[in-house]
Amino acid sequence: MSDRDTTSLLTPELEPQMDSLNPEPAPRPSRPRQMTLNMGPQHPSTHGVLRVVLELDGENIVSARPDIGYLHTGIEKECEVKTWQQVVTLTDRVDYLSNLANNLVYALTVEKLIGDIEIPSKAQWLRVMMCELSRLNSHLVWLGTHAIDIGAMSVFFYCFREREDILRILEMFSGQRMMTSYIRIGGVALEPPRGWREAVGKFLKQFPSKVDEYDELLENNPIWLNRTKGVGFISLEDMLDLGVTGPMLRGAGLKLDVRKTEPYSSYEKFDFDVPVYTDNDVYSRYRVRLDEMRQSTRIIKQALEGMPEGPWQADAPKIVLPEREKMKTQMEALIYHFKIVTEGFRVPAGEAFQAVESPRGEIAYYIVSNGTTRPYRVFMRTPSFGNLQSLGTLLEGRLLADSIAALGSMDFVLGDVDR
Repeated sequence: MSDRDTTSLLTPELEPQMDSLNPEPAPRPSRPRQMTLNMGPQHPSTHGVLRVVLELDGENIVSARPDIGYLHTGIEKECEVKTWQQVVTLTDRVDYLSNLANNLVYALTVEKLIGDIEIPSKAQWLRVMMCELSRLNSHLVWLGTHAIDIGAMSVFFYCFREREDILRILEMFSGQRMMTSYIRIGGVALEPPRGWREAVGKFLKQFPSKVDEYDELLENNPIWLNRTKGVGFISLEDMLDLGVTGPMLRGAGLKLDVRKTEPYSSYEKFDFDVPVYTDNDVYSRYRVRLDEMRQSTRIIKQALEGMPEGPWQADAPKIVLPEREKMKTQMEALIYHFKIVTEGFRVPAGEAFQAVESPRGEIAYYIVSNGTTRPYRVFMRTPSFGNLQSLGTLLEGRLLADSIAALGSMDFVLGDVDR
Protein backbone atom coordinates (compact mmCIF):
# COMPACT_ATOMS: atom_id res chain seq x y z
CA MET A 1 0.00 0.00 0.00
CA SER A 2 1.37 3.45 -0.90
CA ASP A 3 2.01 6.26 1.54
CA ARG A 4 -0.89 8.14 0.05
CA ASP A 5 -3.20 5.21 0.70
CA THR A 6 -1.94 4.91 4.28
CA THR A 7 -2.60 8.58 4.94
CA SER A 8 -6.12 8.26 3.65
CA LEU A 9 -6.86 5.58 6.31
CA LEU A 10 -6.06 8.00 9.20
CA THR A 11 -8.97 9.22 11.22
CA PRO A 12 -9.64 12.98 11.21
CA GLU A 13 -8.38 13.14 14.81
CA LEU A 14 -4.91 11.81 13.83
CA GLU A 15 -4.30 14.02 10.74
CA PRO A 16 -3.25 17.17 12.73
CA GLN A 17 -0.79 15.07 14.73
CA MET A 18 0.86 13.77 11.54
CA ASP A 19 1.19 17.34 10.22
CA SER A 20 3.13 18.31 13.35
CA LEU A 21 5.53 15.41 12.76
CA ASN A 22 6.34 16.68 9.21
CA PRO A 23 6.62 20.47 9.48
CA GLU A 24 7.41 22.72 6.50
CA PRO A 25 11.18 23.52 6.28
CA ALA A 26 11.97 26.95 7.72
CA PRO A 27 13.42 29.46 5.20
CA ARG A 28 17.19 29.77 5.40
CA PRO A 29 18.48 33.16 6.54
CA SER A 30 19.92 35.15 3.62
CA ARG A 31 23.73 35.41 3.72
CA PRO A 32 25.09 38.95 3.91
CA ARG A 33 26.67 40.08 0.65
CA GLN A 34 29.23 42.41 2.25
CA MET A 35 32.60 41.28 3.48
CA THR A 36 35.77 42.91 4.82
CA LEU A 37 38.99 42.28 2.93
CA ASN A 38 42.48 43.28 4.03
CA MET A 39 44.76 44.32 1.17
CA GLY A 40 48.24 44.56 2.66
CA PRO A 41 50.27 45.50 4.58
CA GLN A 42 52.33 42.73 2.92
CA HIS A 43 51.15 43.06 -0.65
CA PRO A 44 53.43 43.55 -3.67
CA SER A 45 51.09 45.96 -5.43
CA THR A 46 50.85 48.46 -2.55
CA HIS A 47 54.61 49.10 -3.01
CA GLY A 48 55.27 49.27 0.69
CA VAL A 49 53.71 48.40 4.00
CA LEU A 50 50.29 49.94 3.36
CA ARG A 51 47.15 48.23 4.66
CA VAL A 52 43.89 49.03 2.91
CA VAL A 53 40.70 47.83 4.63
CA LEU A 54 38.16 47.17 1.87
CA GLU A 55 34.43 46.69 2.45
CA LEU A 56 33.11 44.69 -0.49
CA ASP A 57 29.61 44.07 -1.82
CA GLY A 58 30.34 41.26 -4.21
CA GLU A 59 32.95 42.67 -6.59
CA ASN A 60 32.12 46.31 -5.77
CA ILE A 61 34.10 48.33 -3.25
CA VAL A 62 31.74 49.93 -0.73
CA SER A 63 34.51 51.70 1.21
CA ALA A 64 38.30 51.76 1.35
CA ARG A 65 40.25 52.92 4.38
CA PRO A 66 44.05 53.23 4.24
CA ASP A 67 45.74 52.16 7.47
CA ILE A 68 49.23 53.66 7.76
CA GLY A 69 51.99 53.72 10.36
CA TYR A 70 53.80 50.46 9.65
CA LEU A 71 56.91 52.32 8.44
CA HIS A 72 56.86 55.17 10.96
CA THR A 73 60.40 56.53 11.33
CA GLY A 74 59.94 59.71 13.38
CA ILE A 75 62.28 61.62 11.08
CA GLU A 76 60.68 65.00 11.87
CA LYS A 77 61.38 64.54 15.57
CA GLU A 78 64.83 63.11 14.94
CA CYS A 79 65.78 66.31 13.11
CA GLU A 80 65.65 68.14 16.45
CA VAL A 81 68.68 66.26 17.80
CA LYS A 82 70.85 66.64 14.70
CA THR A 83 72.90 69.62 13.60
CA TRP A 84 71.61 71.58 10.64
CA GLN A 85 73.97 69.85 8.22
CA GLN A 86 73.34 66.36 9.62
CA VAL A 87 69.61 66.65 8.85
CA VAL A 88 70.43 66.42 5.13
CA THR A 89 71.01 62.67 5.48
CA LEU A 90 67.57 62.28 7.09
CA THR A 91 65.81 64.08 4.24
CA ASP A 92 67.26 61.48 1.85
CA ARG A 93 65.21 58.81 3.57
CA VAL A 94 61.80 60.46 3.45
CA ASP A 95 61.13 59.91 -0.26
CA TYR A 96 63.85 57.46 -1.15
CA LEU A 97 62.98 57.52 -4.87
CA SER A 98 63.38 61.29 -5.09
CA ASN A 99 65.77 62.13 -2.30
CA LEU A 100 67.27 65.13 -4.09
CA ALA A 101 63.95 67.00 -4.04
CA ASN A 102 63.93 66.62 -0.25
CA ASN A 103 67.58 67.72 -0.06
CA LEU A 104 66.69 70.81 -2.09
CA VAL A 105 63.58 71.91 -0.20
CA TYR A 106 65.40 71.54 3.12
CA ALA A 107 68.45 73.47 1.91
CA LEU A 108 66.30 76.27 0.48
CA THR A 109 64.32 76.60 3.72
CA VAL A 110 67.45 76.79 5.90
CA GLU A 111 69.04 79.28 3.48
CA LYS A 112 65.94 81.46 3.92
CA LEU A 113 66.51 81.38 7.67
CA ILE A 114 70.19 82.27 7.31
CA GLY A 115 69.29 85.17 5.06
CA ASP A 116 72.65 86.65 4.06
CA ILE A 117 73.90 83.74 1.97
CA GLU A 118 74.17 83.87 -1.82
CA ILE A 119 74.07 80.57 -3.71
CA PRO A 120 76.29 80.65 -6.83
CA SER A 121 74.62 80.22 -10.22
CA LYS A 122 76.53 77.03 -10.93
CA ALA A 123 75.25 75.46 -7.72
CA GLN A 124 71.67 76.43 -8.57
CA TRP A 125 71.88 74.94 -12.05
CA LEU A 126 73.50 71.78 -10.71
CA ARG A 127 70.63 71.48 -8.24
CA VAL A 128 68.09 71.76 -11.06
CA MET A 129 69.87 69.19 -13.22
CA MET A 130 70.20 66.68 -10.39
CA CYS A 131 66.57 67.10 -9.30
CA GLU A 132 65.36 66.46 -12.85
CA LEU A 133 67.53 63.34 -13.10
CA SER A 134 65.93 62.27 -9.82
CA ARG A 135 62.47 62.98 -11.30
CA LEU A 136 63.27 60.71 -14.23
CA ASN A 137 64.48 58.02 -11.85
CA SER A 138 61.25 58.19 -9.85
CA HIS A 139 58.96 58.18 -12.90
CA LEU A 140 60.82 55.19 -14.38
CA VAL A 141 60.32 53.19 -11.18
CA TRP A 142 56.65 54.19 -11.16
CA LEU A 143 56.02 53.28 -14.81
CA GLY A 144 57.83 49.96 -14.59
CA THR A 145 56.12 48.80 -11.39
CA HIS A 146 52.72 50.17 -12.40
CA ALA A 147 52.90 48.37 -15.74
CA ILE A 148 53.87 45.06 -14.12
CA ASP A 149 50.94 45.40 -11.69
CA ILE A 150 48.57 45.66 -14.64
CA GLY A 151 50.28 42.85 -16.56
CA ALA A 152 52.76 44.51 -18.93
CA MET A 153 55.98 42.86 -17.79
CA SER A 154 58.32 43.96 -20.62
CA VAL A 155 58.03 47.66 -19.76
CA PHE A 156 59.40 46.95 -16.27
CA PHE A 157 62.69 45.67 -17.66
CA TYR A 158 62.99 48.53 -20.14
CA CYS A 159 62.39 51.21 -17.49
CA PHE A 160 64.91 49.73 -15.09
CA ARG A 161 67.46 49.58 -17.91
CA GLU A 162 67.37 53.38 -18.21
CA ARG A 163 67.12 53.85 -14.46
CA GLU A 164 70.44 52.08 -14.09
CA ASP A 165 72.05 54.72 -16.35
CA ILE A 166 70.67 57.48 -14.12
CA LEU A 167 71.89 55.80 -10.94
CA ARG A 168 75.37 55.57 -12.43
CA ILE A 169 75.33 59.33 -13.07
CA LEU A 170 74.16 60.03 -9.51
CA GLU A 171 76.91 57.78 -8.20
CA MET A 172 79.41 59.60 -10.39
CA PHE A 173 78.47 62.94 -8.83
CA SER A 174 77.99 61.93 -5.20
CA GLY A 175 79.50 58.49 -4.64
CA GLN A 176 76.05 57.04 -3.84
CA ARG A 177 73.37 55.53 -6.06
CA MET A 178 70.30 56.45 -4.00
CA MET A 179 70.88 58.28 -0.69
CA THR A 180 73.15 60.87 -2.31
CA SER A 181 72.96 63.80 0.18
CA TYR A 182 74.35 65.79 -2.75
CA ILE A 183 72.47 69.07 -2.24
CA ARG A 184 73.76 70.81 0.89
CA ILE A 185 73.10 74.06 2.71
CA GLY A 186 75.09 76.63 0.73
CA GLY A 187 75.37 74.74 -2.56
CA VAL A 188 76.24 71.14 -3.44
CA ALA A 189 78.50 68.63 -1.73
CA LEU A 190 81.16 68.13 -4.38
CA GLU A 191 82.54 69.69 -7.53
CA PRO A 192 81.17 68.04 -10.71
CA PRO A 193 83.42 65.08 -11.51
CA ARG A 194 85.60 64.67 -14.56
CA GLY A 195 83.70 63.39 -17.55
CA TRP A 196 80.28 64.38 -16.24
CA ARG A 197 79.38 66.29 -19.41
CA GLU A 198 80.10 63.27 -21.58
CA ALA A 199 78.12 60.94 -19.29
CA VAL A 200 75.06 63.19 -19.12
CA GLY A 201 75.27 64.00 -22.84
CA LYS A 202 75.37 60.30 -23.75
CA PHE A 203 72.30 59.65 -21.60
CA LEU A 204 70.38 62.57 -23.15
CA LYS A 205 71.19 61.34 -26.64
CA GLN A 206 69.65 57.92 -26.00
CA PHE A 207 66.83 58.55 -23.54
CA PRO A 208 64.18 60.32 -25.74
CA SER A 209 63.99 57.29 -28.05
CA LYS A 210 63.50 55.06 -25.01
CA VAL A 211 60.49 57.10 -23.84
CA ASP A 212 59.04 56.74 -27.35
CA GLU A 213 59.59 53.01 -27.01
CA TYR A 214 57.57 52.88 -23.75
CA ASP A 215 54.86 54.91 -25.44
CA GLU A 216 54.68 52.60 -28.44
CA LEU A 217 54.65 49.44 -26.31
CA LEU A 218 51.73 50.59 -24.16
CA GLU A 219 49.67 52.52 -26.71
CA ASN A 220 49.45 49.39 -28.88
CA ASN A 221 48.49 47.18 -25.96
CA PRO A 222 44.67 46.77 -25.76
CA ILE A 223 44.89 45.26 -22.26
CA TRP A 224 46.76 48.34 -20.98
CA LEU A 225 44.20 50.68 -22.55
CA ASN A 226 41.22 48.73 -21.18
CA ARG A 227 42.72 48.61 -17.68
CA THR A 228 43.54 52.36 -17.56
CA LYS A 229 41.03 54.35 -19.62
CA GLY A 230 37.97 55.41 -17.64
CA VAL A 231 39.34 53.80 -14.45
CA GLY A 232 40.12 55.62 -11.20
CA PHE A 233 38.06 58.80 -11.63
CA ILE A 234 37.95 61.30 -8.78
CA SER A 235 36.57 64.80 -9.15
CA LEU A 236 38.93 67.77 -9.18
CA GLU A 237 36.97 69.37 -6.33
CA ASP A 238 37.48 66.31 -4.13
CA MET A 239 41.20 66.29 -4.87
CA LEU A 240 41.57 69.94 -3.93
CA ASP A 241 39.61 69.40 -0.71
CA LEU A 242 41.80 66.44 0.23
CA GLY A 243 45.14 68.11 -0.49
CA VAL A 244 46.09 66.18 -3.62
CA THR A 245 48.91 67.69 -5.70
CA GLY A 246 51.19 66.79 -8.58
CA PRO A 247 50.45 64.63 -11.65
CA MET A 248 47.04 63.63 -10.26
CA LEU A 249 45.89 67.26 -10.44
CA ARG A 250 47.48 67.80 -13.83
CA GLY A 251 45.76 64.65 -15.08
CA ALA A 252 42.48 66.32 -14.11
CA GLY A 253 43.19 69.44 -16.14
CA LEU A 254 44.65 71.76 -13.48
CA LYS A 255 47.93 73.30 -14.67
CA LEU A 256 49.63 73.62 -11.29
CA ASP A 257 53.39 73.16 -10.91
CA VAL A 258 55.49 74.92 -8.27
CA ARG A 259 58.40 75.17 -10.70
CA LYS A 260 56.23 77.54 -12.76
CA THR A 261 53.99 79.20 -10.19
CA GLU A 262 56.71 79.90 -7.58
CA PRO A 263 60.08 79.31 -9.31
CA TYR A 264 63.07 78.42 -7.17
CA SER A 265 66.75 77.66 -7.77
CA SER A 266 66.74 79.40 -11.21
CA TYR A 267 63.86 77.34 -12.68
CA GLU A 268 62.55 80.58 -14.21
CA LYS A 269 65.54 80.51 -16.58
CA PHE A 270 64.58 77.15 -18.09
CA ASP A 271 62.16 76.62 -20.95
CA PHE A 272 59.77 73.72 -20.35
CA ASP A 273 56.05 72.94 -20.49
CA VAL A 274 53.66 71.58 -17.85
CA PRO A 275 51.79 68.57 -19.34
CA VAL A 276 48.04 68.59 -18.66
CA TYR A 277 45.31 66.08 -19.52
CA THR A 278 41.61 66.28 -18.74
CA ASP A 279 40.17 62.74 -18.62
CA ASN A 280 41.08 62.42 -14.92
CA ASP A 281 41.69 58.67 -14.95
CA VAL A 282 44.59 56.23 -14.65
CA TYR A 283 45.43 56.73 -18.31
CA SER A 284 45.63 60.53 -17.98
CA ARG A 285 48.04 60.25 -15.04
CA TYR A 286 50.18 57.88 -17.07
CA ARG A 287 50.27 60.35 -19.98
CA VAL A 288 51.19 63.22 -17.67
CA ARG A 289 54.16 61.36 -16.20
CA LEU A 290 55.31 60.13 -19.61
CA ASP A 291 55.30 63.70 -20.95
CA GLU A 292 57.01 64.95 -17.79
CA MET A 293 59.91 62.63 -18.59
CA ARG A 294 60.25 64.35 -21.96
CA GLN A 295 60.14 67.79 -20.31
CA SER A 296 62.72 66.81 -17.68
CA THR A 297 64.99 65.72 -20.52
CA ARG A 298 64.64 69.23 -22.02
CA ILE A 299 65.57 70.83 -18.70
CA ILE A 300 68.62 68.59 -18.21
CA LYS A 301 69.79 69.36 -21.73
CA GLN A 302 69.51 73.13 -21.09
CA ALA A 303 71.42 72.73 -17.82
CA LEU A 304 74.14 70.76 -19.57
CA GLU A 305 74.56 73.26 -22.41
CA GLY A 306 74.23 76.44 -20.33
CA MET A 307 75.96 75.44 -17.08
CA PRO A 308 77.55 78.62 -15.64
CA GLU A 309 81.18 78.70 -14.60
CA GLY A 310 82.26 79.52 -11.09
CA PRO A 311 82.08 78.04 -7.59
CA TRP A 312 79.63 75.33 -6.62
CA GLN A 313 79.37 76.47 -2.99
CA ALA A 314 78.56 79.79 -1.33
CA ASP A 315 81.33 81.93 0.11
CA ALA A 316 80.30 81.29 3.72
CA PRO A 317 83.22 79.77 5.64
CA LYS A 318 81.26 79.54 8.91
CA ILE A 319 78.54 77.45 7.24
CA VAL A 320 80.09 75.60 4.29
CA LEU A 321 82.88 73.11 4.87
CA PRO A 322 86.16 74.28 3.29
CA GLU A 323 87.81 72.34 0.49
CA ARG A 324 89.91 69.49 1.77
CA GLU A 325 93.10 70.92 0.27
CA LYS A 326 92.58 74.20 2.13
CA MET A 327 91.67 72.35 5.30
CA LYS A 328 95.00 70.55 5.16
CA THR A 329 97.12 73.61 4.36
CA GLN A 330 95.43 76.62 6.00
CA MET A 331 94.96 76.97 9.76
CA GLU A 332 91.84 79.17 9.44
CA ALA A 333 90.16 76.62 7.18
CA LEU A 334 91.09 73.83 9.61
CA ILE A 335 89.49 75.75 12.51
CA TYR A 336 86.26 76.32 10.54
CA HIS A 337 86.18 72.67 9.53
CA PHE A 338 86.66 71.51 13.12
CA LYS A 339 83.93 73.80 14.51
CA ILE A 340 81.37 72.91 11.82
CA VAL A 341 81.94 69.16 12.20
CA THR A 342 82.02 69.06 16.01
CA GLU A 343 79.53 71.78 16.95
CA GLY A 344 77.66 72.71 13.79
CA PHE A 345 76.77 76.27 12.81
CA ARG A 346 74.13 78.53 14.30
CA VAL A 347 71.09 79.66 12.34
CA PRO A 348 69.34 82.92 13.34
CA ALA A 349 66.10 82.49 15.27
CA GLY A 350 62.99 82.59 13.12
CA GLU A 351 60.78 80.47 10.93
CA ALA A 352 60.69 79.76 7.18
CA PHE A 353 58.55 77.90 4.66
CA GLN A 354 59.53 76.60 1.23
CA ALA A 355 57.80 74.41 -1.36
CA VAL A 356 59.19 72.57 -4.39
CA GLU A 357 57.72 70.24 -7.00
CA SER A 358 58.70 66.62 -6.41
CA PRO A 359 57.73 63.76 -8.78
CA ARG A 360 54.71 63.06 -6.55
CA GLY A 361 53.54 66.64 -6.10
CA GLU A 362 54.17 69.61 -3.84
CA ILE A 363 56.59 68.99 -1.00
CA ALA A 364 57.07 71.76 1.56
CA TYR A 365 59.16 72.21 4.68
CA TYR A 366 58.31 74.51 7.58
CA ILE A 367 61.32 74.97 9.88
CA VAL A 368 61.63 76.89 13.16
CA SER A 369 65.01 77.94 14.54
CA ASN A 370 65.70 79.12 18.10
CA GLY A 371 69.18 80.35 17.25
CA THR A 372 71.09 77.20 18.18
CA THR A 373 73.06 74.67 16.16
CA ARG A 374 70.01 72.40 15.80
CA PRO A 375 66.52 72.89 14.36
CA TYR A 376 63.85 73.60 16.96
CA ARG A 377 61.05 72.16 14.79
CA VAL A 378 60.92 70.61 11.32
CA PHE A 379 57.58 69.90 9.68
CA MET A 380 57.36 68.19 6.29
CA ARG A 381 54.33 68.58 4.08
CA THR A 382 54.82 65.50 1.93
CA PRO A 383 52.80 64.91 -1.26
CA SER A 384 52.26 61.16 -0.77
CA PHE A 385 50.45 61.80 2.53
CA GLY A 386 48.06 64.27 0.92
CA ASN A 387 47.50 62.09 -2.13
CA LEU A 388 46.80 58.97 -0.06
CA GLN A 389 43.96 60.77 1.72
CA SER A 390 41.97 60.54 -1.51
CA LEU A 391 42.20 56.73 -1.69
CA GLY A 392 38.79 56.14 -0.13
CA THR A 393 37.07 58.53 -2.53
CA LEU A 394 39.04 57.13 -5.45
CA LEU A 395 38.08 53.48 -4.83
CA GLU A 396 34.55 53.81 -3.48
CA GLY A 397 32.01 52.34 -5.88
CA ARG A 398 34.69 50.82 -8.15
CA LEU A 399 35.34 47.20 -8.97
CA LEU A 400 37.85 45.27 -6.91
CA ALA A 401 39.68 44.36 -10.13
CA ASP A 402 40.35 48.07 -10.79
CA SER A 403 41.67 48.83 -7.31
CA ILE A 404 45.33 48.07 -8.06
CA ALA A 405 45.36 50.19 -11.23
CA ALA A 406 43.70 53.13 -9.43
CA LEU A 407 45.92 52.81 -6.36
CA GLY A 408 49.08 52.56 -8.45
CA SER A 409 48.22 55.70 -10.43
CA MET A 410 48.68 57.74 -7.23
CA ASP A 411 52.43 56.97 -7.13
CA PHE A 412 52.90 57.29 -3.38
CA VAL A 413 55.96 56.26 -1.38
CA LEU A 414 55.32 54.96 2.14
CA GLY A 415 58.41 56.64 3.57
CA ASP A 416 56.88 59.88 2.30
CA VAL A 417 53.64 59.04 4.15
CA ASP A 418 54.85 57.75 7.53
CA ARG A 419 58.16 59.73 7.79
